[in-house]
Amino acid sequence: MFFGKKNTAAAPKIVNQELTTKSLAKTVAEGDFVNFRLLFQAFSPARPNSSERFEDSKYSYLLPDADLESKPEFRTALTQVRADATWQHIQRELDANRPAQLPAELVIAVADNAVRLGKYTIASQAYELLRIRRRMQDEFFAQAEKALDDDNVRRAVHGYLVATGLEYNYAAFPEPLPLVADWQTKALMLHGVYPQSAEDCIPLQQPEQFLRTALTYLLLDPNAAARLESRSIQTRLAFLAELIKQRDPNWRDFVHRYREACGLMRDFEARIQHAIAERGGARVSLAREIEEMAGEDPHKIPATLLGRTIENGEWWQYLKEIAYTHPASALFVSRQIIGETEIIVPRYRGDSPVPFAVGLLPATATT
Repeated sequence: MFFGKKNTAAAPKIVNQELTTKSLAKTVAEGDFVNFRLLFQAFSPARPNSSERFEDSKYSYLLPDADLESKPEFRTALTQVRADATWQHIQRELDANRPAQLPAELVIAVADNAVRLGKYTIASQAYELLRIRRRMQDEFFAQAEKALDDDNVRRAVHGYLVATGLEYNYAAFPEPLPLVADWQTKALMLHGVYPQSAEDCIPLQQPEQFLRTALTYLLLDPNAAARLESRSIQTRLAFLAELIKQRDPNWRDFVHRYREACGLMRDFEARIQHAIAERGGARVSLAREIEEMAGEDPHKIPATLLGRTIENGEWWQYLKEIAYTHPASALFVSRQIIGETEIIVPRYRGDSPVPFAVGLLPATATT
């Protein structure tokens, strides 16, 4: 009996075009540039020459759920993907056996939605791909300046945050990347040198100098901060207060702990002065004397600022943790040696409008 050779050739892959359309619309609506690019990669389930399929459960994250499909931003994105010229471009690039040329219309839509959702580093990558990132920065700065002219501080701060959020780090290795805020490192840089005088202590700087330091630190860009130099001190104070609020929605939590730490610091300073008087001005082992007098550990002050204790924590560990959660906190603390212990403590100028403007102190507080 003759048996023919068994045909083992795999059936050609058929891509579900509706799933491709919806998955692309999802990335556009969510400002997700990472998954947007993934859908055009060689292994993408949207490519007919790839063995991957949308129907596999591992790719379920690429598909929209019913809630997203009901939202207007998704429906808008779906219309953009289905536009004749755009869809033809998509099909041509997915069918080609080469790296895809991404459709510019959708790349811009991804970036714009990323800005809307506060995903500024994602937006910067998309704008950079189209070589329009700097132009977009200039546009957001211009809108922010117009908002300041109109006394709309909230909108102005938002514009500055978007513009600075689109900044790129061209020194990054192995290729340029969006500039990402590293508050832990920046806080350590602010306090890298122990203050020898009031002028060296950031919270005790004169208001003009403090505003320059604070805005440069929180905007991550001295050039952006310099744009505000010509504004009145009242405008810059209002800008700083709103900037802190938008950077840190939980700022009030820190304010509560800061005020409590200020009370502890006043108690410790009183004990130090008493101990100095008792010893005729000598400062030997003051921390030990304070502990004997009051049973208090100076580390209670930074622990109060942070909201928890770091076991055997050094001043810089507390500073990094506080700055990570509340970036602006690094502007209102300083390093302090109490006896034989170095910690971070709350500091402010009682004659400065800054601590009142940012809500650290109640309006009725006195120096």
